Parts: sequence; structure tokens; C-alpha cells
Amino acid sequence: MYNNRNASFGRSNRGSQSSGEFRNFNAPRSKFSRPKSNYGTTKSSFGRPTASRFGSPRKAKRFGDDINPALFIKKACPVVKIEEVEVKHQLNEFGFGEILLRNIKNKGYLQPTKIQDEIIPSILEGRDVLGIANTGTGKTAAYALPLIEMIAQNPQKRILIMAPTRELAMQVKQEIRSFTFDIKVYISLAIGGAYMREQVMEIKRDPHIIVGTPGRIKDLADRRVIKFDKFDTLVLDEVDRMLDMGFINDIRNIVDRIPPNRQTLFFSATMDRKIEGLVNSFLNNPVKVSIKTQESSDHVEQNVVMVNRSNKENMLMNLLSKSDFKKVLVFGGTKRIVEKISEDLLENGFKAGSLHGDKPQHKRQATLRMFKENQINILVATDVAARGLDVKDITHVINYDKPNNYEDYIHRIGRTGRGNAVGMALTFVETRY
Repeated sequence: MYNNRNASFGRSNRGSQSSGEFRNFNAPRSKFSRPKSNYGTTKSSFGRPTASRFGSPRKAKRFGDDINPALFIKKACPVVKIEEVEVKHQLNEFGFGEILLRNIKNKGYLQPTKIQDEIIPSILEGRDVLGIANTGTGKTAAYALPLIEMIAQNPQKRILIMAPTRELAMQVKQEIRSFTFDIKVYISLAIGGAYMREQVMEIKRDPHIIVGTPGRIKDLADRRVIKFDKFDTLVLDEVDRMLDMGFINDIRNIVDRIPPNRQTLFFSATMDRKIEGLVNSFLNNPVKVSIKTQESSDHVEQNVVMVNRSNKENMLMNLLSKSDFKKVLVFGGTKRIVEKISEDLLENGFKAGSLHGDKPQHKRQATLRMFKENQINILVATDVAARGLDVKDITHVINYDKPNNYEDYIHRIGRTGRGNAVGMALTFVETRY
């Protein structure tokens, strides 16, 4: 049995110095700061010198030091079925071809979502589009369906789709392909971590659509594999995420090299001054659609686990042993930590896998597939998994290391509590003792 005397779920635990009470979470941040001492540096559990947790000549911040732990505690709202929004069109009223319409119905689509209803006609007319919408609104199909129809009508059409992460790019490709049975639409990926030679060979076959991440797309263009003057349509998906990840210069470089008479489709979950600046420079008199949905985090029960740093891994295993932790996403702060946790879980008999940037792309895909198909029920990941990961039945999210900021926290816990399910998010808060 794992020792959990040094941990508690955000409630009073008399007799334990490491317990936390709700009233203490709003105390000054020094409550969670490391005390100063003269211990200097120590050897970390991962085999390299690090600043001692008790202080160093220059005190370094750790994950989430600026976030008040009170923000990690919140009751889940009751799941309420939202009434269907009235739409103007039925699926057979967009002018889609017979085969595409059949493929749409075979996927179980009964009627368009709000964003599909408002955006599809404008895309078919060739208009630029600005869509403010988050995950779960049917955004990908909103641009995929009209673009497939346009390719069916004009096989010379060439489309470039940019997404912030490899996982999201792969999901976009899969979503598009799911609608193209018996339709001649060819799609290629341009993402890092995958075999460059295979991507080059596919792209040289001149596909109708290239889906990729900004860095790899720019790299292939610099190698003269991707030729931007061929594209007549540009899709920028999750622009706010791309900016957060530092792709702004790559995006500008790519967009400046695509013919200005293109059609541009621009999607973001948020709108700020930086994004407004891109909209003004990239889009021409766009149709603007904003779809507001209930935050997925509203359906997530959120709490903290007060735990001694040396006992974190034992506490994690203790939690994962519980029967209600059926499918769990664990977030670690670094690739090294993620790999270490994953290996230790496997050694202790858990069905676990890891997902991080140093993992080869084919292994990342295999791990995700195993997680989706329940061959493993624990996925340990860096924040890359919070960007575009779409697994519907995750019961718990555990923040082994706190996120860098509250926005990242919301993205992490949004992987659970999806649809009509209530999820659980636990965040480890380290104590001094």
C-alpha cells in the first residue's frame, strides 16, 4: 500500500503538516515558496545537477509558481443538455454532390452545426472567413466539406491547411479523408517527426490538399518541395495556439509567399490584438462568425492534492490504482519527467504510454492509437497532448506538474468532461515538508 500520509485533497488533515485548507489557498505566494538555506545544489532524481529545492544562489521558478492553487479547485456544473440551435439550412441544401452527401450521412450527420450552417455557404462562394470557435463546434467539417466539394468541381484546386501541432494536423487529415470515399481528393501531411523522404515523395505527386505545421511547411518550401504559388486557398486553424507556440514569423513568411488573390479561412478560439493584426493583414473583407459554447471545464470536478515532492510518484500510483480512474491523462512538466513516470508506471504493472516531442512520430501515433483503443489506459504527456488531442472518454486528468499558466491549465483539463460526461481534474501542489 502506498503511503499517502503526506497528501490530502484540498481539505484539512489534522496532525499532518503537509495538509492544505481552502482558506489557506488565498494566502501570499510565500506559502508555497521554497525556504532559503545554504544547501546549494543537489543531484536530481533524473541524474543531473539541479538547483536544490531548498534554495540556490539564484532561485529559479518552477512550474506554475505564479498560479494561485485556489484556481485548481472548482465544483463541476451539472451537465445540461443544450437545446439545438435553429439552423437555416439542411445538409442537402448546400449544393453538395450526391457522393459527398452520402458520405456525410454515413458519418451520422443529421443536420449542420451552427458554424457549419453559417460558414459553408460563404466558403462555397469563395469568400474569406473569420471563424471564432473552439473545439467541439464542428469547425473542421465546416471548412472541409465545402473544400472537398470545390475540389470535386475543380480538380486543379490546391489548398494549404496549417495547424499548430502534429496531432491536430493528423486529425484534420483524418477528418477530411473520412468524407472522401469514392471522391478523388488527395491529401498529404507536412509535419515534423515523420520521415521527410516519404513526405517529399507524397507532396511531389501534387496533392489537392497539404495539411501541416508551420515549421515543416516552411522547411519543405525552403527545399523547393512545396511551391506556394500553386495554392489558391489557405486555411489557418487554431491561430491562437500557433501564436502561443511561437510560429508567428513562420506564419507571416508562408502567407506572404502565397498569391494574394487566394481565399483565406482563419479560425481561432480567441481574439486579441495580435490576432486582429493578422486578420487585417491576411483577410479580404471576411465573413465573420463567432460561435459561443459552454466551456468544457465547466463539466470538470477540479481539486488539488497536497503532496510532499518526494512522495509524488507514490501518490500518483496510489490514485491510478483506484477503480474509478479508468482512463487517465497525466501531465508532466518536461519530456524527461514524462518518460521517467511512464517507465516507472510500466515497471509497476500499469498499462501506460508516453507522449512528448522527443518521441518519434510513428511511436507517438502508435501510443495515441493504443490510448484511444484502450490498449493502455494511462497516457503521460507534456503539454503537446493538450493541443488537439481528441479522446472522448478520458475520466481523469492529473497535473503531476502544475502548468506554466492558467490558460494551459484550462486546455489540459478540457481533455476530460466532454460531451455529456463529468470529468475529474487533480493538480499536485507540492508542500515544503
